[in-house]
Amino acid sequence: MRFLFTVQGEGRGHYTQALSLAAVLRKHGHEVVAVLIGKSDSRQIPAFFIDKIGAPLFEFDSPNFTSFYKQKRPNILISMANNFLRPFVFKDSLQFIKHKIEELKPDKVINFYEMITGMAYGIYRFDKKMGIEMITLAHQYVLLNPHYKTTAEQDVKFYFLRMLSRINSTRASKILALSFRDMPGSKKKKIVTVPPLLRYEVLEVEPVRGDYVHGYMLNAGYFDEVLEWHKKNPDIPLRFFWDKKGAEEVTHVDDNFTLHKLSDEGFLRSMAGCMAYATTSGFESLCEALYYRKPTLMVPVHVEQEFNAYDASLSGVGISAKKFKLNKLIEFIPQYIPDEHFREWVHQAEAMFIKEICG
Repeated sequence: MRFLFTVQGEGRGHYTQALSLAAVLRKHGHEVVAVLIGKSDSRQIPAFFIDKIGAPLFEFDSPNFTSFYKQKRPNILISMANNFLRPFVFKDSLQFIKHKIEELKPDKVINFYEMITGMAYGIYRFDKKMGIEMITLAHQYVLLNPHYKTTAEQDVKFYFLRMLSRINSTRASKILALSFRDMPGSKKKKIVTVPPLLRYEVLEVEPVRGDYVHGYMLNAGYFDEVLEWHKKNPDIPLRFFWDKKGAEEVTHVDDNFTLHKLSDEGFLRSMAGCMAYATTSGFESLCEALYYRKPTLMVPVHVEQEFNAYDASLSGVGISAKKFKLNKLIEFIPQYIPDEHFREWVHQAEAMFIKEICG
């Protein structure tokens, strides 16, 4: 079968999920004909994705979160206003997706939580007019599963995320909800619970416990927080990764604090060899930390990552905080108890994805 991928281009997780699924599909004789990436000008496609995806890449403008105050937490109201003021740009993006689907004529479209693609299916109805189904996948779709229970307070907090998830999955023939643990799906809502899509490289690395804290900052504004903590605790080595545009491959703050441009192998090696992990709570890296049994501090940047952190805490991934207070992470290390069932759940992924996507 021939597949077209559409990917939300914010953060690292959707890219690594696309790499993982592409490898699984090719292993079973299928083809990824192209990858369409919806992103803003403030983000750049990671070099590791460009090098490894093995398919033509095309970019288009897509709604994104806008950071404010030293590039930390995104402001939802500012984000919505900014995106509302760009209807003509997004109209061009809708036309671009329509043109690519009509040109490439894939057997199916796989949507990695990209909004414009969901809107395009709602408007142009490719499934009905061309027989091209869309399968969409992301962790956020767990929130649409009636078996996933949240409190009234969380229902308010995650309302926007649920709404976004419904838009992104418009006319989807199947919704694959990536989950830290197994749970029933919903046939009525076309939801299937599936394991995380960890790459073969993750599964092949054997973790060890090092003496440093490994970290990932989605927004560069958190650097000041980490630097402030490091000045008070200079003896604890820190290796942090970021996607700051124009940054050097490695920025040496001092002998015990380095900042690395986001890379594939380097990030995994650092994760596998650390004593603990501090992150802005992307789903994929939380799964990698859980797979490697690494105590984790989660500092959510936006509502999507707040949900990731909440759900991850239910599986014992780690603890949450509003700032990179690494002393909390250091104190948590002796209390950490890894989830012994997670690896078994992850190892079911390949068979489940082939069944649900190609069956």
